[in-house]
Amino acid sequence: MLSRALTLSICLFANQAATLALSPILVEVARDFDVSIAAAGQLRTVSGGVAAVTAFSGAPIADRVGLKRLLLGGLGLLAVAAGISAAAPSFWVLAFAQALLGVSVAVLLSGAVAGVTAWIAPARRADALSFAFGGQAAAWLIGMPLIGIVGQASWRLAWVALPLTAAAIAFVLISRLPDVRLERGSATGGIRLLLDDRVVAAWAIGELCAFSAWTGMLVYSGALLIESYGLSLRSTGFLLGLIFVAYFPGTVLFRRWIDRFPQRLMIVLALSAAVVAALIGAVRPAVWVSVLLLAAYVFLNSGRTLSGSAFGLDAAPDRAVAAMGLRASATQMGYLVGSALGGIALHFGGYPALGATFATLYVLAVVPHVVLSLRRLGFGRERVARQGPRESRRRGG
Repeated sequence: MLSRALTLSICLFANQAATLALSPILVEVARDFDVSIAAAGQLRTVSGGVAAVTAFSGAPIADRVGLKRLLLGGLGLLAVAAGISAAAPSFWVLAFAQALLGVSVAVLLSGAVAGVTAWIAPARRADALSFAFGGQAAAWLIGMPLIGIVGQASWRLAWVALPLTAAAIAFVLISRLPDVRLERGSATGGIRLLLDDRVVAAWAIGELCAFSAWTGMLVYSGALLIESYGLSLRSTGFLLGLIFVAYFPGTVLFRRWIDRFPQRLMIVLALSAAVVAALIGAVRPAVWVSVLLLAAYVFLNSGRTLSGSAFGLDAAPDRAVAAMGLRASATQMGYLVGSALGGIALHFGGYPALGATFATLYVLAVVPHVVLSLRRLGFGRERVARQGPRESRRRGG
C-alpha cells in the first residue's frame, strides 16, 4: 500500500505544483507583462475554467484508455504546458499555456484520487487518501521556497524548477504501476450522476463553493503578503511554504473521523474556515499574524478536503472516477470562481473584501449539507453515502 500511495502522492504533488506556481510570482508576472495583479490573477481563471470543463466532460476517456494511461497523458501534457509557460513571450501565450495546464490538472486530480480505489485496498482507503493528499501539501512546503529562490532570477524558472520537474518524476513512477481494468461504466455518467442523485449534487455544489474560497485565497496569498508587508519574493515563498506545515497534522488528526462523520466534519471545518478567511483579509497588523492565520486556514482545509473526498467516494462507490471527475471539476471551477470573485473584491474593496468574499463562499458550501440533513437524506447514522442514494430513499430519505 505504501509504495502505491506514495506514487499517487507524488502525482498529486505534480498536480499541485502546477496550480501553485503562479501564486508567489503573480506580482512579477503582472509587472513583466504590464498588467494589474487582478488581471494576472485571471490566468488561474483560464486554467480553472478549462480544467472544470475537462473534468466534467472528459472522464469517459478513462473507460477507453485506462487509469494508468490517463495519468501518464496528463503528466506529459503538464510538462509541455510548464515549458510553454516558462518561454511565453506574451501574456496571451502564457494564458494559452495555462489552458493546457488546466486540462492536465483536471486529468491528474480526478485520476489520482480515483486511483486510491483502483490500487489501494478498501480497508486502507482513509490512510491512503491522507497520504496521497499529503503530496499536495508537500508541493507547497517544498515548492514555495524553491520558487522564491529561483524566482529571484526570473519568474520563468519557477515553471521549470517545479511543475516540469515534478511531472517528469511522477511520470516515471506512474509508469511502474500495474495496469488496472476499470469496471465498465465506472468513469462514465458524471453528468447523469450529478443530475439524478440529490446527494451527489448537493456534495458537488458544496465542494464548488468551498474550493472557490480555498483556492481563491491561495491564488492571492502571495500578493497579500508582498503588498501588505513589502516582502521579497524569496521571503514570500519561504513563508507560503512554511504555512503548509500545518497541513500534515491536520490530515493525521482528521482522518480518524472521515469514515464515520464526513458530513459533520465538512460543516464544522467549513464554518471555521469562514471565520479565519475573514480575519486574513481584515486583520494584518504584522507578518507573523498573517502567517499564523494562513497556517490555521491550511489546517482547517486539510480536514475539509479529506472529508469531502471521502464523502464523494462513498456517495458513488461504483462510479469512483466519475465522482472524482465531478470533484476535480468543482476544484478547478473553484479556481475560476475564486480567482474571478477575488479579483473583483480586491479591485473594489481591497484585502478585507477579499477575505469577506471567501468567508461567504464557505458559508454557502454548508447550505447543501444542511438541506440534506433537514430532508433526512440518510444521515441518521452518518451512513447515507455508504447506503447509497437509492437505499436511502427507500428508507424514507
